[in-house]
Amino acid sequence: METETVRSAVLTALAEDQAADDVTTRWSVPETLEAEATMIAKQSGRVAGLTAVQEVYAAVDPTVKVRTAVADGDPVVPGQPLAWISGAARSIITGERVALNFAQRMSGIATLTAAFVAAIGARPVALLDTRKTAPGLRAMDKYAVSCGGGTNHRLDLSAMVLLKENHLAAAGGVLPAVRRVRDGMAAEDNGMAIEVEVTTADEAREALDCRVEWILLDNMTIEQLALIVEWRNISGSPTRLEASGNITLDTIADVAATGVDAISVGALTHSPAALDISLLVAGNDG
Repeated sequence: METETVRSAVLTALAEDQAADDVTTRWSVPETLEAEATMIAKQSGRVAGLTAVQEVYAAVDPTVKVRTAVADGDPVVPGQPLAWISGAARSIITGERVALNFAQRMSGIATLTAAFVAAIGARPVALLDTRKTAPGLRAMDKYAVSCGGGTNHRLDLSAMVLLKENHLAAAGGVLPAVRRVRDGMAAEDNGMAIEVEVTTADEAREALDCRVEWILLDNMTIEQLALIVEWRNISGSPTRLEASGNITLDTIADVAATGVDAISVGALTHSPAALDISLLVAGNDG
């Protein structure tokens, strides 16, 4: 994840929080007080977002020092320190909420991703994320997925062609849509991978005939997935198959066992539970 991407997200979050005008901290905490704080995991999970924590404090007060105890992607247990923060007490407290917001959300994504990866087990199936990310935080959400062992799908609309149901409806079906895309690629001299989302076996056959790079099998039964995998294998097609649609921790192993190449799970980024993390400042006895 690029430093400038993190810095931009951090500055937006600090501006939203009016960190430059933290009246509570300014009026209650002595200006010259130095302090030490510890960021601690309060539940087991997979950590992500420590780079964002460092950028928060670099923006709030460059004299504050952040020393990480673990690395993004590491497993953590309750009570385990994630980072130690030292410097002006006012600065540490002002940056606390924004730092925790990034660390908790990103660690929650990484933790959920790791659980899905574990459920897939040893099968050679990639776990993909989607574009169902928090607005303005896509790069950070997707980075957190990678910290959990997942694989990033397309970052944005320009990264590859993904013909979904509305594209197919507007273009008149799978074959006309693929033909128009290939014509557009030729006209602009801009070749890239094509993926087609299908919801029926007939559409899947049509997409296989088009020999696109990927077919997204949306909301299909285990039996349908296995049948389409068989068709692909018998045909010798190089097309790879991705399953998607309301896949849970309870069902992902069965989906992976059908022989698909990848499984995408929108829940990784659209509804992760934040990992419980706290930031505790050592008390002032003076």
